[in-house]
Amino acid sequence: MSEPALPPEPSQARRPAAAASLCLCVDEMHPSLPELLEPLGVTLHFRPDLKAAEIPAALAAQPYDGLIVRSKLRITAELLTHGPHLRYVARAGAGVDNIDEAALAAAKVTLLNAPEGNRDAVGEYTLGLLLALFRNIVRADREVRQGLWQREANRGEEIAGKVVGILGYGHMGAAFAKRLSNFGCTVLAHDRNPDHPGDHNAISVSLRELQERADVLSIHIPYEAANKHFVNDELLGGFRNPIWLLNTARGEVLDHAALVRGLQSGQVRGAALDVLENEKLATLTETQRTNLDFLQTSPNVIFSPHIGGWSFQSYRRINEVLARKIGEFLRGAGAAH
Repeated sequence: MSEPALPPEPSQARRPAAAASLCLCVDEMHPSLPELLEPLGVTLHFRPDLKAAEIPAALAAQPYDGLIVRSKLRITAELLTHGPHLRYVARAGAGVDNIDEAALAAAKVTLLNAPEGNRDAVGEYTLGLLLALFRNIVRADREVRQGLWQREANRGEEIAGKVVGILGYGHMGAAFAKRLSNFGCTVLAHDRNPDHPGDHNAISVSLRELQERADVLSIHIPYEAANKHFVNDELLGGFRNPIWLLNTARGEVLDHAALVRGLQSGQVRGAALDVLENEKLATLTETQRTNLDFLQTSPNVIFSPHIGGWSFQSYRRINEVLARKIGEFLRGAGAAH
């Protein structure tokens, strides 16, 4: 049975008999969103057709108390002045780097996001990248398509016996660790929260210990100003062993120039990148272009276009998480995250 189509214009949105909330959604979403919000008394105006420049006027035109976004829009203090009735902003996904959290707090607007919605997708995908990197899957595929049958040249590594270091142990890092639990490896996790307990899938360690022991570094920290280029020359150079590097978090937390130098020196044995520091490839700076050119010609680097959390299942599950959190918020029991 096909999913119900989302209404393209506010005039077509279904309003319950006793609506408690009027919500504007400005990005594409899985079509289950109206049916999930309607029982909560939420009227959804689904407007992915709006350009970013048109959204302030749209917010001002209706007494919206909810706004649902993905990544089209930056939520700033100035934007919030156009939505004086806003009570919550819901981010369809985990990252909130396009949202000024201080501005929301000052405006007494609650931030909701949905890392639970795509954490399983990211956990599985990160494991897939590690397997692809260790076993030369991408390179071997290209070679066979070119008529080359090179078994010895593509002899790979096993995960068993390795020490995998996870930088950032929130929803995504923990999901990756869970999927490593049956691979016979040691999993170390470092989180900026010093009280983070870890769990039965990972040993909580200091950053220094992670650098001393890890063979693999998997990045799972969010992007914020303090984390820009957190993974840099100093951090990479501090690893005792040459490492394989995975990034399924945000491109800006990794200094790509440092990654290039690490690959050139052998400190980084290979890298799998689902994210880049500038994913708008037509707008790369000269330095970014130079770094990307090197990475693109490196046989031990794998790319994908920010699809770690992009599964058919996570597409709907994000809606389910957001609907649950919006319902909790409207009942007065919701937390910001």
